[in-house]
Amino acid sequence: MRRARAYQALLGLCVRMTLSLVDVSRIMLASGSPRRQELLKLAGWEMAVLPAEVEEKAREHETGRELTRRLARSKAQATPSVHGAIVLAADTIVVDGEELLGKPVDSAEARHMLERLRGRKHVVVTSLALQTPDGTLVQDTCESTVSMRDYSQEEIDRYLASGRPLDKAGAYGIQDGLFEPVEVSTFQDCFANVMGLPLCHVVRSLRRIGVEPKADVPAACIAHTGYDCHVYPAILAGDA
Repeated sequence: MRRARAYQALLGLCVRMTLSLVDVSRIMLASGSPRRQELLKLAGWEMAVLPAEVEEKAREHETGRELTRRLARSKAQATPSVHGAIVLAADTIVVDGEELLGKPVDSAEARHMLERLRGRKHVVVTSLALQTPDGTLVQDTCESTVSMRDYSQEEIDRYLASGRPLDKAGAYGIQDGLFEPVEVSTFQDCFANVMGLPLCHVVRSLRRIGVEPKADVPAACIAHTGYDCHVYPAILAGDA
């Protein structure tokens, strides 16, 4: 019993010493996505951006969850921590049945994706990877079910002409007011996840290594997106 208590005390000391070397106010974001940067700023952390370069090709028989967790982990591990910052990496994919839809390579593929998703449900999967300077890795995954509008070909044409679909998984953004492709009135999951960074999952992952946000993240996210989120209490409690 004494040995067990001594071991627990030593383990706690090691964790505290590790965290003392981590700059908990600074996040190194391993992504060039402007939407992830936009969302992460809501939490109040100081942020630096250093996009990770990894091959984002799916392996044979890989699921959306497996793919995004592997890529998020690879991105975090490929990004050096600067001045003790915590590295945050993420990867997002659209899962339509058995098909995984990433970013379209051109307008023709974007059109095909938008036509395929129109009037139907699919799932958006985002995985996160947090890495501390000592190599500790924490991962989490968020999945959101999305119903798309039965939008017209003319709406697709206008959206493609804007160029916005080309840097987004599934060729759309839930936040794009120009197009509004999602039936938001029926949406019940994490809005920020569909944008590419489920903020409450980031918060609960950081809490696992003793780091708290500097802002009320759910309130900031709701104010920023205009989406009245009801799922965040379950997410922060670890129940979703």
